[in-house]
Amino acid sequence: MNIQQSEPKTILVTGGAGFIGANFVLQAIGNGFCVVNLDKLTYAGNLDTLSSLTGNDQHVFTQGDIGDRSLVAQLLKRHRPCAVVNFAAESHVDRSIDGPAAFIETNVVGTLALLECVRDYWQQLGEPSRDAFRFLHVSTDEVYGSLGSEGKFTETTPFAPNSPYSASKAASDHLVRAFHHTYGLPTLTTNCSNNYGPYQFPEKLIPLIIQKALQGAPLPVYGDGLNVRDWLFVSDHCTAIQRVLEAGRVGETYNIGGNAERENISVVKSICALLDQREPLADGARRESLITFVKDRPGHDRRYAIDSSKLQRELGWRPSRTFETGITETVDWYLANQAWTRRVLDGSYRLERMGA
Repeated sequence: MNIQQSEPKTILVTGGAGFIGANFVLQAIGNGFCVVNLDKLTYAGNLDTLSSLTGNDQHVFTQGDIGDRSLVAQLLKRHRPCAVVNFAAESHVDRSIDGPAAFIETNVVGTLALLECVRDYWQQLGEPSRDAFRFLHVSTDEVYGSLGSEGKFTETTPFAPNSPYSASKAASDHLVRAFHHTYGLPTLTTNCSNNYGPYQFPEKLIPLIIQKALQGAPLPVYGDGLNVRDWLFVSDHCTAIQRVLEAGRVGETYNIGGNAERENISVVKSICALLDQREPLADGARRESLITFVKDRPGHDRRYAIDSSKLQRELGWRPSRTFETGITETVDWYLANQAWTRRVLDGSYRLERMGA
């Protein structure tokens, strides 16, 4: 599918007010697409992120649930998108420990409802729209479980989810695969590593540490801090999704990684050093002294690492940021956008720990 057309093309994006989804919406509209944005606006959905699109007729926002079949069918019939990109998900591991049922409801039952509506819409399309249509499902590397000190996840790594969140995402991935093989729905799946960057909800590690470090508060690090993640800058992730949507092989899965494995403690120390340079504490103390090791969360996977060579080889995508450039850009964004963060924190989340 060639999505770089002179005439505007319409994409239905679900979860487009969340962290990754909103960044994708902003990038897609910047590239000339029209976006129909469906988001339930739960705790992590934030229209403030999309405030720059106010009055832009390329962005149509609807508050609603992917499990609302009549609403989804209505949006598909009215706007006739050439693709659906599914970001909608409950996504925080700690929250899934406290309340797994919501994750099954959205990530499994909701994805099934969305797939059935999209299948019915796709089946009634005429040619060549039917051949050009794509359903892209955005997933996570957490479905693969935990790695030892060596090796990386590939697209053929067996699923071994270790949290209610990752189990729910694994189930949704299987449903997407099944709809392709059973009904012929032209699907694509991407499994990404840990995202970071502008507009991330401050329950995740990097924005949480930035906010607590600015306050001079203790910086909580799970366990011994040696858990390893591959960090992917969010705009690089969005560029990869657009590339898969444009040229990915139907029915295939593509892993997206940032080639930036770091221990959690190293990430926290990097943030401390950057903030010490930019916003020194009043007493002159180094923020690294605020690091506080806390009891590890249940089922905490030791290491994730993504092999994205298939995406690089077949579609020519590579991350544009190193971790050093990406984390610097992220810290600077949060320093320049404290008003955004304050408005987010005016809601129900108060930087408390969950999933204990």
